[in-house]
Amino acid sequence: MRELAEYTLSEGDQGGAATLALRGPLRVYAIGKLERDLETIDQPLAKIDLSEITEIDTTGAWVTTRFAARHDAEIVGADENATRLLKAVSQVDEEETETEAEPNVVVRSISDVGDRIVAWGHGLVDIVTFLGALMAALGSVIRHPSRMRWTAMVHHMQYIGINSLWIVGLMSFLIGIVIAQQGAVQLAQFGAEIYTINLTGRLSMRELGILMTAIMVAGRSGSAFAAQIGTMQLTEEVDAMRTIGVAPMETLVVPRVLASMVMMPLLGFYSAVLAIVGGAFISNFALDIPFLTFLQRIQEVVPITDVWVGLIKAPVFALVIALAGCYHGMQVKGNAEEVGLRTTQSVVTAIFTVIVIDAFFAIFFTEIGWA
Repeated sequence: MRELAEYTLSEGDQGGAATLALRGPLRVYAIGKLERDLETIDQPLAKIDLSEITEIDTTGAWVTTRFAARHDAEIVGADENATRLLKAVSQVDEEETETEAEPNVVVRSISDVGDRIVAWGHGLVDIVTFLGALMAALGSVIRHPSRMRWTAMVHHMQYIGINSLWIVGLMSFLIGIVIAQQGAVQLAQFGAEIYTINLTGRLSMRELGILMTAIMVAGRSGSAFAAQIGTMQLTEEVDAMRTIGVAPMETLVVPRVLASMVMMPLLGFYSAVLAIVGGAFISNFALDIPFLTFLQRIQEVVPITDVWVGLIKAPVFALVIALAGCYHGMQVKGNAEEVGLRTTQSVVTAIFTVIVIDAFFAIFFTEIGWA
């Protein structure tokens, strides 16, 4: 039969606090009764003597430490092994009992803002680094044209451009209807409904045609770039490409970026034209402006600079969208949830950046007299 842990109490000098002496094995199988007996002790204790214990484990050290803390008693007579266990258990207890005060709402808010700013800073550095790698890959492809993946580029051109013609065209046509109808309602207050043509033509060619196309491409193609490359990262296909000597930037990123930059100006111009057609369509019924008259008037009131503004912005928007999609795809690590997260981030990043850049373009073209 296994030996059980026991204790004895000895009175202190001149009626002072007593000393509790433990003996036997302080192990999990032997201290059940001892722990119950210790709970009945309510007199002051000065010391807990462990000189007579034969064995001790973490459970015994924990019981002893808790009992000593409850009676504010000093533990004496412990050997090296017992001292080490008692110290470890005491440190754990201290960590558990230390409760840090929750910061107030203001402090938490400032901390969250700081964390986000730091994260944005790191993200900006990573994106600039990724852009530098893209420029290096483009330079390598220019020096060695045989390394360009033309088949992949044509495939992405079809996906970005031709396959999206119907959705971009329908969206632009409806937006043109909305612009003309709402603009006519406001201009009618001044008897200037004829200027609906100017409003629809210039707004479509200069701003909304390319901007709405960029948003549509970001949601459709940019997200696809992130999901495709992210899945390849997850299945370690990108690492396999590096292993066999194939550069992922040249194979995966460069064709997507170039395809986007080639197709975006064409899609933007196509979108602007469809928006004007939509405006002419609604004007034919709501404003009694004949369809062909509307289109002929467009040639007179829309300056060629508006066309150039849209065409200049298009490749920049395409670069931003493709860069965001490919960058976030390359950042996927760990699990499938990361693919969805990075895909969402790529769309949000692309759309936000496109709108910000569009605002800068508006100021720039106004300053150079292309307003």
